[in-house]
Amino acid sequence: MDPTSGQDGIVVPPPPVGDGRFADNIVFFARALRKAGMKIGPAAIVDAIEAVEAIGMGSREEFHAALSSVFVKRREDKPVFDEAFRLFWRSRDLVEKMIAMMSPRAPDTRAKEKAKPGETRAADALLGERRDNKPPRDEPDIEIDARFTMSGNEVFRRMDFAQMSATEIAAAKKALTKLQLPLDKVPTRRFRPSHVHTRVDPRATMRAALRSGAGLILPRYREIREVQPPLVVLADISGSMSQYTRIFLHFLHVLTEKRRRVHTFLFGTRLTNVTRQMRHKDPDQAMDECAAAVKDWSGGTRIGETLKEFNRLWARRVLGQGPIVLLITDGLEREGTDLLAAEMDRLHRSCRRLIWLNPLLRFDGFEPRARGVRAMLPHVDEFRPVHNLSSLSDLAEALGATRSTTYDPRRYLETLKGIA
Repeated sequence: MDPTSGQDGIVVPPPPVGDGRFADNIVFFARALRKAGMKIGPAAIVDAIEAVEAIGMGSREEFHAALSSVFVKRREDKPVFDEAFRLFWRSRDLVEKMIAMMSPRAPDTRAKEKAKPGETRAADALLGERRDNKPPRDEPDIEIDARFTMSGNEVFRRMDFAQMSATEIAAAKKALTKLQLPLDKVPTRRFRPSHVHTRVDPRATMRAALRSGAGLILPRYREIREVQPPLVVLADISGSMSQYTRIFLHFLHVLTEKRRRVHTFLFGTRLTNVTRQMRHKDPDQAMDECAAAVKDWSGGTRIGETLKEFNRLWARRVLGQGPIVLLITDGLEREGTDLLAAEMDRLHRSCRRLIWLNPLLRFDGFEPRARGVRAMLPHVDEFRPVHNLSSLSDLAEALGATRSTTYDPRRYLETLKGIA
């Protein structure tokens, strides 16, 4: 039996009593969802077919609700399912498509609509195989002398984020998910049971002896517990920093997934805590929720006031147990620098390491001439660039290492003496 088109444009074949094409379509749709990252097993596919048979074929919304109730088990799977449903179960009007192909086309001057969360993964899952199965094109062999040149991957890693196209930015976001993050750990004051016979645990030994009636006392041992230090991020989202902060947020999303305690704050003219939004599994959904939570994106900046607010409201909550603080800003303060210097000093004294990430360091002849930069430099441990993939890779390695002398801010402080 051939499938027919329903009243809402959905492809609605007859019930699966004949050759089972409708059931096969649901199976293919479930495979596409699994390829897009959703956790779907054979039992869920059977339940989906039975659910559709139970409700009958009505409107598109009812069909969507039936499949969604079976396949969507996590909140982060909802955007992926919606986009996959839209792409897979859309109407196939061949006559209209043929007319559109034969008609002249005017150039499309409309602004491109922003991709919805999960749309990229759903499209790749449904159309990826079709793209891969295209026959190879016969192209002439071209020999190029590549001596004394850099590979394309190396050029891409050193490309400035502000100079990337939309396709290159998407590739950069994908490359960030493959970064090797360090397993940096610091000792704490707490202990954990150990099989290494180095430190006797008196309490555990006595508890074990009391259970056995104290007839035989066998020593128990313990060792110092090591944990990853907390990571606190303060990211500038003013107009001059917007392009770099968006890429850096994808890097933070990877850190949030692989580290236990990561606290993220965005600031422009006010401070916004987006830690809860960054914990979303889907990166596209996390970015959209961050953008919705922030009211002053791509606006002005008040670094001193926002640092004062952070030190007053959040320092005692998130700066415990010796965290590492990442401050990403260009240091172009619009107001006085006395408050900025005082708050930077207070922040520096409250953390283990304070790393300042500044995209202005991409310029070889950078000099700290701005008043905000000159006020902040004496209170940071490292002064690093953050403008390409290579700099983010170096930052990931630095999180697990000790203080680096290559990015020591003291060499810029010596330059300040010459400027003064």
